[in-house]
Amino acid sequence: MNYTPRPIDTTHITLPAGLHGLVERLAENTHELWAQQRIKDGWTFGRQRNDTTKKHRNLIPYADLPESEKEYDRIAVVGVLKSILALGFRIERVTDPPQKS
Repeated sequence: MNYTPRPIDTTHITLPAGLHGLVERLAENTHELWAQQRIKDGWTFGRQRNDTTKKHRNLIPYADLPESEKEYDRIAVVGVLKSILALGFRIERVTDPPQKS
């Protein structure tokens, strides 16, 4: 198979200033969603990744991840946000987020 990825062209998109906090929060949430699914699929923490025994070293809180892993999540989030803008949508905060009970 000869696969060539063709993501949405976002080379002309610059994220608006002030979205750093949103990027970081969404990166953390991306990790949380990934971890939640892994755990649901039977994975647990292990110092070395092992697909057979379903162990993964990144099944830890986002704050405890190495910067390189956090950056991986940030890159994915920035790509999604830029894609949203490239498709003609706007990103704006209209209200304060609801408070957790």
